[in-house]
Amino acid sequence: MSKVVSLQNVTVKRSGREILQSISLDLDSSERWVILGANGAGKTTLLRVCAAQIQPSSGSAEILDQVLGKTNIFELRTRIGFASSALASQIPNSETVMNAVMTASYGITGRWKEEYDAIDERRARRVLREWELSDFEERPFGTLSDGERKRVQIARAVMTDPELLLLDEPVASLDLAAREQTIRLLSGYASSPDAPALAMVTHHLEEIPAGFTHALLLQDGKVLARGEIGSTITSAAISETFRFPLTVSYENGRFRAVAA
Repeated sequence: MSKVVSLQNVTVKRSGREILQSISLDLDSSERWVILGANGAGKTTLLRVCAAQIQPSSGSAEILDQVLGKTNIFELRTRIGFASSALASQIPNSETVMNAVMTASYGITGRWKEEYDAIDERRARRVLREWELSDFEERPFGTLSDGERKRVQIARAVMTDPELLLLDEPVASLDLAAREQTIRLLSGYASSPDAPALAMVTHHLEEIPAGFTHALLLQDGKVLARGEIGSTITSAAISETFRFPLTVSYENGRFRAVAA
């Protein structure tokens, strides 16, 4: 195993408010982390630090052996796959699914005059096939359903063969069938020994794919608990995280929470 993320006492302040407070976290290449917490807990902000999208106000963030503030973040970002609804909003509605995925090679969201090799096209088609999007290759991005758009975001994030993959609520707002399809694909990806280190943000235990190994629980910008997923996601810890009495169960590789 090799360390791909090392955060030491990371604090992020915005408008005088501490969104993250003294976060320390190590993430190894073989680990798959889920980050859980209520709205406003700081989950997306933490993911953006790991994606080299923002820098800490204080503390140290080392991503893929590069220290934020002391490296070329544009080069670093090419080694990180990042899927979020904010990024999806930058993809032109007229862009084909094929181009939406392939343009990740250049770190852009709309095809212009850049040139692609045959190997880029082959890889894009393989990624589309892996995420069950082959039939949508020539479809405009703007005509896709929410579930299809989410899968395109993920396919785009893995197009460049990243060393670190970060997913911000990859199944949020999807209907039941689209959610379960995407979770099934994510589970297969996370279980592969060839997959990169992975961290995913969600609000819901039911959205955690099988194959995830570790969990981080955030509350008001602070780490409440972290560690191996089975010992971290407990009824007591989840109830404290969401400030509501919840009973956690685990069956067939999936978690579930209901009111206690």
